[in-house]
Amino acid sequence: MKDLALHALDAVAGAGVTYADARVQEIRDRQIATKNGKVGHASGNESMGIGIRVLVFGCWGFAATDDLTPSGIASAARLAREIAQASVAARKQDVVLAPEQKFESTWVSPCRIDPFSISADQQLATLLAVDAELRRASGVTLAETSMHFERRRQVFASTIGSLIDQTRYTAGAGYSALSYQDGEIQRRSYPNSFGGQYQLKGYELVEELQLLENAPRIAEEAVALHSADQCPEGEFDLILDSSQLGLQIHESIGHPIELDRVLGSEANYAGMSFLTLDQLGKLRYGSELVNVVCDARLEHGPGLGTFAFDDEGVPAQSTGIIRHGRFTGYMTSRETAAHVGQTRSNGCMRADGWARIPLIRMTNVSLEPGRQTLEEVFDADHAIYMQTNRSWSIDDKRYNFQFGCEIGWEIRNGKRVRMLKNPSYSGISTEFWNACSAIAGPEHWTLWGVPNCGKGQPEQVMGTGHGASPARFRKIKIGSAYAG
Repeated sequence: MKDLALHALDAVAGAGVTYADARVQEIRDRQIATKNGKVGHASGNESMGIGIRVLVFGCWGFAATDDLTPSGIASAARLAREIAQASVAARKQDVVLAPEQKFESTWVSPCRIDPFSISADQQLATLLAVDAELRRASGVTLAETSMHFERRRQVFASTIGSLIDQTRYTAGAGYSALSYQDGEIQRRSYPNSFGGQYQLKGYELVEELQLLENAPRIAEEAVALHSADQCPEGEFDLILDSSQLGLQIHESIGHPIELDRVLGSEANYAGMSFLTLDQLGKLRYGSELVNVVCDARLEHGPGLGTFAFDDEGVPAQSTGIIRHGRFTGYMTSRETAAHVGQTRSNGCMRADGWARIPLIRMTNVSLEPGRQTLEEVFDADHAIYMQTNRSWSIDDKRYNFQFGCEIGWEIRNGKRVRMLKNPSYSGISTEFWNACSAIAGPEHWTLWGVPNCGKGQPEQVMGTGHGASPARFRKIKIGSAYAG
């Protein structure tokens, strides 16, 4: 693979070329799912190809191919140069890259059990056992389970002399129990909705999640929701579990801090951002308790946004995004860093495969744990506690939002007093984070994986990570989405 990347750099050399890089990727994945005791989906895929990016006369060109013969690579290199040269006609200003060091490195993410060393039949048997346990509960209409594993090796080479070999293992698993009664569907998912939990791990993640042990509780809650009271409507203190808070971070902090979105690159697809450049260092984004980092380092945890180097050969870093409530940083690239006064990219460029050009993408955007105990977070006279995302909606500048959750609980004097169905809440991003009044400590902090974040045209689907502990927010609008 290294020889292929280096051959691409030789092939792309020519008049006007000021920079080039090549990414050779070898990807293997496996997806297995069940539905009511039967195989719902089973697939395995392998892919290998190269993406070549070149800067010519101040303009980018990109081309990719799975023809890894010398002639195939040369053809892709030639096309990348031609695209860059053609872009000169529409150039508004030259692309200028922030300087970066040369790196030569080999890195493999921690993986105790290679998921591909476990047979698909054995993995399927585990899911079917969970499926059967979910359907054991009277009233469960549909049980769905899934696992997803990927091994991705990438060799990156650039004309500044970097040669980086990275291999990342990711794993995901989870399930849902659905109950249909009287024209209404209730759902409970574990350990999270939309596929469960995903991390930078091997098959050991499946063992850690204790899927079978939690199935009876999840099934019983799905059925019990039909008898629960409707979530009240009004302004209440809101307590969110860490998984829902992870999605809140993703939508109302993670996307707005993507600097290419701020500068307008996403305007025609996924919107822009309310975090205009004049807000940096000035905006009161949250309360004094709110500290958020964008951290791709392994020290932060086994997140889907964890790596050693991004797809421009920039080392993984930790960037302060919100410090004591103040907005302090964006996610940048070598091209955009200068727009916010940085002399170096903070390493957030990633592509979802060899056939796509890198974009600024979330790494692990996490709310740092607080100093409160869990009991102190729940110590409210009257609050609503919500768990596990059910739906989300946010405007194209990531300012006004509405979220629904699978289950809620009314809290009085720090205790759960009744289960609530169809809970929802809404607000404005900055007002919401400024209402944060308590965050649980590090012993309750979990790094959640979001495997399905979409961005770009053609769309790229990327995994991101979001760490959080349960937290409480003052006087949040609750209950309007599913009001009876």
